[in-house]
Amino acid sequence: MKILAIDTTGQTASAALLENDVIVAEYSIHYKMTHSQTILPMIDEISHKIELDLSTVDYIACSCGPGSFTGLRIGAATAKGLALGGNIDVVAVPTLDALAYNVFDTDAIICPIMDARRQQVYTAFYQWRENELNRLTQYSALAIEEVIQQAKSYQNKVIFLGDGVVVHKELLLRENNFCFAPIHSNLQRAASVAAFAVKLIEKGKVIKGSELELIYLRKPQAEREREQKLKEAEKC
Repeated sequence: MKILAIDTTGQTASAALLENDVIVAEYSIHYKMTHSQTILPMIDEISHKIELDLSTVDYIACSCGPGSFTGLRIGAATAKGLALGGNIDVVAVPTLDALAYNVFDTDAIICPIMDARRQQVYTAFYQWRENELNRLTQYSALAIEEVIQQAKSYQNKVIFLGDGVVVHKELLLRENNFCFAPIHSNLQRAASVAAFAVKLIEKGKVIKGSELELIYLRKPQAEREREQKLKEAEKC
């Protein structure tokens, strides 16, 4: 089984190829470049280096959000294009699930936090039970203070990871039971998307490219600003 995985939900752009439980290739860039300029060349480079014929890929695994609105749409367009062009099925992998999957088999609570700006993060809480990663809460966009209070309520060690850690690390360091994933596993990785996709495939959670839907959690900033202006105009 071959799975081509992509993640463009944050600043990191990442692509990977999993074949028969082996990550054959992974290419990740965390730099100030638009994903529309990087993700397809990354896939092309992987294909060239490992002599991959895209027609032999069984599944396209796409990180489906939450995350950057622009990044989500670029990833979805890429996944749909590859899937529809090659008649390949798609696996939609929630970004927070794949991010939490970077941390394996611990007794601690796992809390991925993705920077959503304005002192908010996209987040959910997870815990490993009997070699399975279980999500304890819904995907949410919360103020970082709410996340901290919820994390404290577990009365357990909590491992934080994601690009929200850098933004809110000073606040998180105030709590004794909070710690952080190591730097090699604290951001989105297409390899984790591919690995988690295997679990979803086993459960039959496979769709056509045209059926791919994204998890947004919040309205786009432009739409929120428009609604705010309308509210202010109504007050005048």
